[in-house]
Amino acid sequence: METILEQMNAAVQNAFSDCGFENDYAKVQVSNRPDLCEYQCNSAMAVAKRAGKKPIDVATQVAAELEKSGLFSEVSAVMPGFINLKLRPELLCRSVQLMAEDPKCGARMDSERTIMVDYGGANVAKPLHVGHLRSAIIGEALKRMGAFFGNRMIGDVHLGDWGLQMGLIIEELRLRKPELPYFDPAFQGTYPSEPPFTIGDLEEIYPTASKRAKEDAAFAEKAHEATLMLQSGAPAYRALWKHILSVSVRDLEKNYSALNVSFELWKGESDAQPFIPGLLKELEESGVARMSEGALVVDIAEPDDSKELPPCIVRKSDGAALYATSDLATLIDREQSYGPDLYIYIADKRQELHYTQFFRVARRAGIIPPEHELKYIGFGTMNGKDGKPFKTRDGGVMRLETLIKEIREAVYQRIAENPDIPEEEARETSRIVALAALKYGDLSNQAAKDYVFDIERFASFEGNTGPYILYTAVRIKSILKKYLAAGGTAVRPSDLRAAESPVEKALFLELARYAETVEGAWKELAPHRICQYLYTVANSFNSFYHEVRILAEENEEKKRAYLALIQSTEAVLESCLTMLGMEVPERM
Repeated sequence: METILEQMNAAVQNAFSDCGFENDYAKVQVSNRPDLCEYQCNSAMAVAKRAGKKPIDVATQVAAELEKSGLFSEVSAVMPGFINLKLRPELLCRSVQLMAEDPKCGARMDSERTIMVDYGGANVAKPLHVGHLRSAIIGEALKRMGAFFGNRMIGDVHLGDWGLQMGLIIEELRLRKPELPYFDPAFQGTYPSEPPFTIGDLEEIYPTASKRAKEDAAFAEKAHEATLMLQSGAPAYRALWKHILSVSVRDLEKNYSALNVSFELWKGESDAQPFIPGLLKELEESGVARMSEGALVVDIAEPDDSKELPPCIVRKSDGAALYATSDLATLIDREQSYGPDLYIYIADKRQELHYTQFFRVARRAGIIPPEHELKYIGFGTMNGKDGKPFKTRDGGVMRLETLIKEIREAVYQRIAENPDIPEEEARETSRIVALAALKYGDLSNQAAKDYVFDIERFASFEGNTGPYILYTAVRIKSILKKYLAAGGTAVRPSDLRAAESPVEKALFLELARYAETVEGAWKELAPHRICQYLYTVANSFNSFYHEVRILAEENEEKKRAYLALIQSTEAVLESCLTMLGMEVPERM
């Protein structure tokens, strides 16, 4: 379905051509002076300069031509050369009718690509903390946006389940429970199917072991040996590692689920290890990599780089692989298993150099074909009110579970003010609203920017917040239910009528911008654009609601037109919220 903006752009380009002017830059944009017009065209300035004419003369001539298009109720040329535009209400009405008849509200589908989103990065044996929040929320939103547009989306948690941390846990466990069969060299039976620890044990064991290794050189050496034995395939250590993995994954699934975040793949760094020897051999034999002071490196610098970029080390002088090596091996696995058209990596923006190196090595080594895209989205820091990275009151890193609990409680206190909502429903509603508060608070910021995490502000039912958006959707649901309860029949898109008041037309205008907004947000991988749109639509609806007596309207045809309009508004709100991983409760 052609958007309103596309129809206007085509009309403007035709008008410039019909007037004998170049139309390369002819386009329309939303007006920055909504008190004067709804859209504007500023192209006459550039065209006039090339044509040797006054901008106002060009604008006047084009405006006269535009009046013939049938799109506008008002076209005016104003100094020094702007063209102000107001759309015909009938055109807006028809556009919203078509949207309401389409399950996708008029949004056009993508080319059905396979897209891999890497947005987990959690380490096993460690609890999720606030540092894991942004990648999970942004990644889930992008995955849902891609799926909405018809793509095959594959989310991979990409667990940190390999390396020294495993050896540290194994050695600490040996100190505490030396009687376990995993530590008996003479043991010949089948290792126990039940793990010898809980997730609570693991969360205490790892930091203790890490601290011990810094203070005890002998322990650190044994941990390195245990890591090597694990990676060499020692059956006892492999059995322990599988226990660590299974216990950790169950806990991670629970915590990610609380965020309404899910993954299609639960692979880890360990899955990439079989590909590393062949990768390093190929890099060296092909000449893509070279030796430098005992290490194997790949030069990634390019002539047009604005700053000096160091080579990417793929094997240290002691023979150890690095994160870049593991990521390259993971890419080989993903190419062989899925062959995605697009990879989206979401990580802290401070890792930009790593992804620049990793991507360039992947290209130079021919690990992925030229037509497959690699994109990195670097996100900013979630800060406290002091402007520093968010911490607990005692200065520690807050567990994600604790953060979610706190914001749920803050929302519950507000929900519980309604005595008509039973306790169980209040708790469930608080879960839904708290999640929207958390996600919207994050996603409404451009990913690369830092932001201040403020529970009180995020949980507010007023202002640019998740609860405000949900409350708007719930209000619409309530109005529609009241109408049906009073004997009314379900409204249909055909019930829509052209707007008769400025506040009604303003709502029509916002709804008509839905397709271009969500399509643009997906193209730019920018969830914050959808948040901006949600807030604008919610504000437009609430202005309409406060000015128009919807259910009190005596003219039934007009009443049903109002109801059809707000029903379309609710559909747009829910569509956007679903894309961002949020739900709408029945009442608040």
